[in-house]
Parts: sequence; structure tokens; C-alpha cells
Amino acid sequence: MQWQTGRYLVDLASPKVMGIVNVTPDSFSDGGQHASRQAALAHCERLVKDGADILDIGGESTRPGAQELPVEEELERVLPVVRHAVTLGVPVSVDTYKPQVMQAVLDLGADIINDVWALRWAGDTSGRTGADVVSQHRSCGVCLMHMHRNPQTMQAAPMEGDLMPQVLSFLEHSAQHLRGLGVEMTRICIDPGIGFGKTVQQNFALLAQQAALLPMGYAVLAGWSRKSSLAAVTERSLSTVATLDVRDRLVPSVTAALLAVQNGAHVVRVHDVRETVQALKVFSAMQQQC
Repeated sequence: MQWQTGRYLVDLASPKVMGIVNVTPDSFSDGGQHASRQAALAHCERLVKDGADILDIGGESTRPGAQELPVEEELERVLPVVRHAVTLGVPVSVDTYKPQVMQAVLDLGADIINDVWALRWAGDTSGRTGADVVSQHRSCGVCLMHMHRNPQTMQAAPMEGDLMPQVLSFLEHSAQHLRGLGVEMTRICIDPGIGFGKTVQQNFALLAQQAALLPMGYAVLAGWSRKSSLAAVTERSLSTVATLDVRDRLVPSVTAALLAVQNGAHVVRVHDVRETVQALKVFSAMQQQC
């Protein structure tokens, strides 16, 4: 399988590591750590050196309860980082749901739009949608994520019932809508949205049943890094996993990424790139003997 991402055709025969660059003061696990421009640029370079196959730059937190950021402020945060990141020799993804931001970063050479709203957000005053922006670009990749409700309300009333059929239906409908606008299947990646309006048990059910996403034929991305569900099952408080103490959040995050790959994920979105790359090398060495 291959994922067409703007300047790059990504070979997914082996799993790819997407390194997270949060240019925010309030992200749930590393808010403020890379908020300055120079720190963010240096972090991009470090992640590539550590083995990141893709960089994912985000200027607005989507943690539970996060408030919407004005477009101008998001652009001020992400554009200088994208401008530098596109020179580093790997695909550059931008985590945004705003059409204006999507267009601006694509104009700078970004390769992927990673949208937690799956291009559904309708708050652009021009009436232009994310689907319009993506479909009018000749080759950018796009990641469509399942989210229940929105960041302000998603954990106040999590999903109910059997999760996988609902997630499958949503992602299939979202992808088909985009394909109807002329976007080729090879440009689309899907993400079940771990932690976005799901309970701890539901998140792990999605991991256990993740292979059900594969027959759809799209690349699958999994984002478990430093999520609160990992704290819940390791009997750690959220504060110990979601603070800057890497020792408490590292092993659960790498373990979840490895299990996601074992269950068919093509891309894992992580904070701890070097350690995840090491774990995947061990996994690959075993797979070669099977």
C-alpha cells in the first residue's frame, strides 16, 4: 500500500512514525514545551534525526475542553514552523480543521492535512470547507479522524453502544464524500480517533478490533501517544502520564503504538519518536523470521 502525500509517495509496506510537533501552550502532554518558534524548529530537526518518517505540526490543542483558537493566531503559530519543516526531507502534516489554515500551509508546501473533524467543520465565514481545499489540491494527503461531538463536549457524553460499526460507518461516509469530489483513494488515511469521545474500555475495544478498518482499503493511522486511557490501565493518575515526566508515559505509549502496528496500523502518531522507532525495529526483526 502507498499513501500519496503531496511531494511524497509514502510506501506503507513497513509502518511509518509520525512525530508530533505541538506549537501550543496548552496541549495535554507537552503544552508550552515547543511553543516558541526556535524550540519548535529545533524539535522538528530532532524528530527527523530520531527517525520520524513524517512530521505533524499543530497550532491548536484538541484536548478535552479545549477552546477554539482564532485563525490568525493559529496561522501565526504554524506557518513559520511549516516553512522550515518542508526543507527537512520528510512529508509535513498539519493538524488543523480550519480551511483557511489548510490552504495557507498547502501553499507553503505542506503535504498532509490531518483533521480531527474529518473535514466537517463549518465555521469558516467564507463558506469554504476543508473538503473544498483538499479536493482542489492536486496531490495532498489527508487523514480523516472519527470524533464524537467536539473537543468541548466529547468527554462529557462519550459514545454509547457498539463502537466499531459506528466508527466504520462514519469513516466510510467521510472518505466516500471526499472521493466523490475527485480525491483518489491513495490520498486518504483514516484514524479511529482514540480518546475523542470514547471511554477507556471503548478505546481498547477499538485497538482490539482495529483490523476491521483494513478492508476499507485506506491507510490507517493510530494515535495513542500519552492518552489518558493508558494512565487508567496502568493505575497511574492522568497527571503523571500527561505531565512532562517522560518516564511515566513512555512505556505505555510505545507499547500501544506497537500493538496498533501489530493490529494493522500503517502510521503511528507519537511524541516519543526515537523509542517508538527502536521498538518497531525489534518488531520488524521478529516479523522477518515468521
